[in-house]
Amino acid sequence: MITEKKMTTKINDAREYISKKIPEIPELGIVLGSGLGNLAELVQNQIVIPYKEIPNFPLSTVQGHPGRLVFGLLSGKQVMVLQGRFHFYEGYEMHEVTFPVRLMKNMGIKGLVVTNAAGGINVNYEPGDIVIINDHINLMGCNPLRGANYSDQGARFPDLSEAYNSEWRKKALGIMGELGLKVLQGVYVGVSGPSYETPAEIRYLRTIGADLVGMSTVPEVIVANHGRMKVLGISCVTNMAAGILAQKLEHAEVIAITSRIEKVFVSFVKKLIEVLD
Repeated sequence: MITEKKMTTKINDAREYISKKIPEIPELGIVLGSGLGNLAELVQNQIVIPYKEIPNFPLSTVQGHPGRLVFGLLSGKQVMVLQGRFHFYEGYEMHEVTFPVRLMKNMGIKGLVVTNAAGGINVNYEPGDIVIINDHINLMGCNPLRGANYSDQGARFPDLSEAYNSEWRKKALGIMGELGLKVLQGVYVGVSGPSYETPAEIRYLRTIGADLVGMSTVPEVIVANHGRMKVLGISCVTNMAAGILAQKLEHAEVIAITSRIEKVFVSFVKKLIEVLD
């Protein structure tokens, strides 16, 4: 269990290293999920920092997660983009999985956009759909706020009644309509992984109200809310979950689908960032 003092020191060390390399504090943080990292290539006036160079920063180990921080201008806003995230199933502790969000809070960033590749549980979805997350269910077996409370970041018992900012969701859904996309929103359930779910587990998840399933996002969103950051969550449906279709599930399929919808996803997120405030 890491103490508040030790965590504060780790965050400060990372912030001081990064601050020497960037000219100004970003307005918005963006976390890019599996296969979605190419959005970072559109950032203008890029300053790129590999994770391995940043003090106390974890390293991405999953295909489709390049492992770089990208700073610069995107859609008129200064952004900090995580080109690759960290997962509980990689063996990291929750405080490591959420370290980048803690760092964003410490740097003064007040808004976070999280993206992910997810399995579709809602039978009205299909691979290639983009879905706005309107709520989540934490079935990862752990809460990232367990242990010492980092009081400089937030309260001991943060409210999650609006974990995903309602104004940002309305703007996102409106832009989906403008672009001719299916206007979809749903509940994301976070599980620990790394094995995909069984058909019986998917039936259970559908019963408790889940529309999407994945192995990320929830810890980041909890910690962002702890830090009183606005949050928007976006899922790309890369496959239908186990038992819905007669098919085997493979990570290669996740990467293939995200590659196929990349242009649509990028166009959507670029336009969305313009209106987030």
